[in-house]
Amino acid sequence: MTLSLGILLAFQCLGEAISRVARVPIPGPVIGMVLFLLLLSAAPSLTEQVEYVSRGLLNHLSLLFVPAGVGVMVLANVMKAQLLAIAIALVVSTILSMAVAALVSAALMARLEQKKARAEAAKIHTA
Repeated sequence: MTLSLGILLAFQCLGEAISRVARVPIPGPVIGMVLFLLLLSAAPSLTEQVEYVSRGLLNHLSLLFVPAGVGVMVLANVMKAQLLAIAIALVVSTILSMAVAALVSAALMARLEQKKARAEAAKIHTA
């Protein structure tokens, strides 16, 4: 359990270090998560080792939103001044996310249909 937690924290720290050194506008934990995903893709057996700790963290994920909620409450006056900008950003990002998801889904479904058509054509051709 300690090793699993250490692995997760190491990737978070590695991502944070890369983010600060490279000065990229991507949060360090996101970079660490992508690196960890790449590692899990390369070594799927590692999944079993970190699964227990990961599930425990996911079960208590809502607790991680408490500091953000407190921050919003404390900075409510500052956020009121930026309410229009925040609302526009939320609406635009939501629409863009939905559009990208729809486009990716459509592309994947078209690809799947092409694969099925090729498989059917190969069946007919071999028969």
